[in-house]
Amino acid sequence: MEKKAKIIVALWLFQFVNYLDRVAISFAGPFIMADLALDHTAFGLVLSSFGIGYFLAQVPGGMLADRWGARPLLIIAPICWAAFTGATGLMASVAGVMTARLCFGLSEGISNSACYKLIGDHFDPRRRARTISVWLTAFAVGPAVAGPLVGAMIHAYGWRFVFGMLAVPALVAALINASFIPTRTPSQAGPAQHHSSRSFGPALRQPALWVISLAYFAFNIGYWGYLGWMPSYLAGAHHIDVKAFGLLGGIPYACAFIGLLLSGWLAAGPCHRHRPQLLLTCHLATALALYLTYQAETLPMALIGLSGAAFFLYGGLSPFGAIVLDLAPAACRAAYSGVVNTAGQIGGAVAPFAVGFLVDVTGSFAAGFAFMVCGLVVAAACLAVITRMPTASKGEVPPVLPHETGNYARVDTNY
Repeated sequence: MEKKAKIIVALWLFQFVNYLDRVAISFAGPFIMADLALDHTAFGLVLSSFGIGYFLAQVPGGMLADRWGARPLLIIAPICWAAFTGATGLMASVAGVMTARLCFGLSEGISNSACYKLIGDHFDPRRRARTISVWLTAFAVGPAVAGPLVGAMIHAYGWRFVFGMLAVPALVAALINASFIPTRTPSQAGPAQHHSSRSFGPALRQPALWVISLAYFAFNIGYWGYLGWMPSYLAGAHHIDVKAFGLLGGIPYACAFIGLLLSGWLAAGPCHRHRPQLLLTCHLATALALYLTYQAETLPMALIGLSGAAFFLYGGLSPFGAIVLDLAPAACRAAYSGVVNTAGQIGGAVAPFAVGFLVDVTGSFAAGFAFMVCGLVVAAACLAVITRMPTASKGEVPPVLPHETGNYARVDTNY
């Protein structure tokens, strides 16, 4: 298998297992709440504990990837997932589950920026969006598989057994990464890594970094609100049991899969120079779909709304990743991505708890949906600002570090 194909396969399987483990708790939510006697606010804290750990690990993980390379982190991280995923099923209190999920978030967070660095180091700017779209289809396939699988396994064996079994695929992912990810990066990454800390300072003064970070913070309010509460919303508002939802829950993620591939093609082709506008459109369309979902009075209409939301919500991930890599200096790609991801994960940590709290206080999901919609609108507004920044709106790398611009030109384009 050709080198670049191996990288894509390794990243895809890595992300698939990542999301299989990550969303299992959402599908197991009603059982965990019943077993541990949790209300919506307490379960929201359980969901947010993952986001807190994930948030804390972003910049440290990025700096480690810039210093040591992406490969070591992408091997170590899934081994840690295996331990903490299995530990989740052993906990008998809300504090124990929160601790396991916090550690799980830390172990996932250290690897996130390494994935973007691996793509940035091995793929040229024009092709990154398409590569990211293929990689991130695992974001959709993971939850789609997790629904039927986790639903059936919980009914057969209980939620604790499920988390123990999910430790196995994580170990397989570590072995595949060790076999498929190259031990050496292209020549442009070598010298730059020695100056990563020196390069990171000027990058922090780049206005686009903070605008795109705010956009990702706001986007994650909608994203993690959707991911964490969709099963419980359908169970509560439309009286769908988890086993039935496991089958129905795959429908929105099938739409997410299509949205990712389509947006990746658009971001690498017709919309290559208009990626912020494409992303802005995705955010506004997601907000509209969530509003229509809440207004739906029947289960089929709710599923249509959720499917539309998934199509555009996940569809925005491909152009977003390409925009970040376009903006990031080569010498500190992972740390730069870590800053953006840190901002995003603040939103990811806040959203599940805030939605649960709003549902408990108001007695309905209306305020929770409104909170998610507002986040997406703010994200769209930030992208409107990005379009006013000439280098970003044209899909070009900004000249933050002129002495390093040659690093981008030497990326191998053969694959």
